[in-house]
Amino acid sequence: MEREALIYVDRKNTDCWKWDGLDVQFGSGDLLPMWVADMDFLCPAAVRQAISAWAAHGVYGYYKTPDRYFDSFIRWEKEEHGYAVQRDWLRFSPGIVSALHWFVQLVTAPGEAVTVMEPVYYPFMNAVKNNGRTVCSVDLLEDGGLWSIDFDGLEKSLDETGSRLLIFSSPHNPVGRVWTRDELERLCRICARRGVVILSDEIHQDLILGEKSHIPTASLGIGNVVTCCSASKTFNLAGLKNSFLILPDDDLRRRFDEYVNGIDVIDGPSVGYVAATAAFEHGKPWLNALREQLRENYQAACSELMDALPDAVIPPLEGTYLMWIDLRRCLDPQQTKAIVQDACGIAVDFGEWFGGDKWLGCIRLNLATSMDNVMLAVRRLIAALTE
Repeated sequence: MEREALIYVDRKNTDCWKWDGLDVQFGSGDLLPMWVADMDFLCPAAVRQAISAWAAHGVYGYYKTPDRYFDSFIRWEKEEHGYAVQRDWLRFSPGIVSALHWFVQLVTAPGEAVTVMEPVYYPFMNAVKNNGRTVCSVDLLEDGGLWSIDFDGLEKSLDETGSRLLIFSSPHNPVGRVWTRDELERLCRICARRGVVILSDEIHQDLILGEKSHIPTASLGIGNVVTCCSASKTFNLAGLKNSFLILPDDDLRRRFDEYVNGIDVIDGPSVGYVAATAAFEHGKPWLNALREQLRENYQAACSELMDALPDAVIPPLEGTYLMWIDLRRCLDPQQTKAIVQDACGIAVDFGEWFGGDKWLGCIRLNLATSMDNVMLAVRRLIAALTE
């Protein structure tokens, strides 16, 4: 399997939100940042070269999005995920979070319920609340670190609330599940019978670490599914503001076009298109190296944590580079911040961010950094919880 060398970068003092935004987010700059889903690795050489050539041209005027950009993504989806995307299904978003807000506004009315499955990426809930809608969570089921969808609860909730939109995470952030074909088919049928639109956030689709394959929800052809994806998480390009929306449904696509014309957000900065094209065309060897490093980081962290803290619950990391750790049997959940942040000096995404106090005592740890950083965080946790 062809690989490109993965290069760790010290990002301190580069206006990096992950490293230099700690004061703003946590009230202290003297923390080891293992939080926001951002990598500490140089992006692929082909991307850096493409951006350098674009910058050297020296004229940064209005940009015509090239066919090559769309072709590279369509080919990637077909070859990597078996999803035959048609060119006229594709639309632009500067990021997935923006798309969440747009579709909440487009599909639902103020006051209506929007369904999520907690614990889940907290901008899902923010997009609902920020737009005056009501969050309805059908919490995932958990058994010894193995997570699944509560299908019976979902059907009951959709019938009772009349929710017309489900915001879905696949692979799931933060618990790392890669959903099976059977699970996705059952989910789609439940929603299709009720006319519920599934907004499927698949930004981590390429970061599959286990034996399962990522199956694009919309590729099943059941119901009305909008797919959100991007090169940003896969290749560390989030700051370039370039994401894809896939809308196979003719009517929803027409309504979406009317909506974005009304807010006049139909394209983005040219450098984002340049970088994404290069990544999809030439980034696979780099991605191979990244996935191997993430597997090694997870295996080392999991092994050491489970040896020292057998009461911690860590789900198998099937996808994403985000490690969910349930410490509720290791500490007083109310003391999580005092121990993890204040005593250990680690910045993490705290469990309650993903759906409230029911997840106090859980943390999400970002593994997309050097092995040294990962093990430093793990050993600080162990020392604090075993002293």
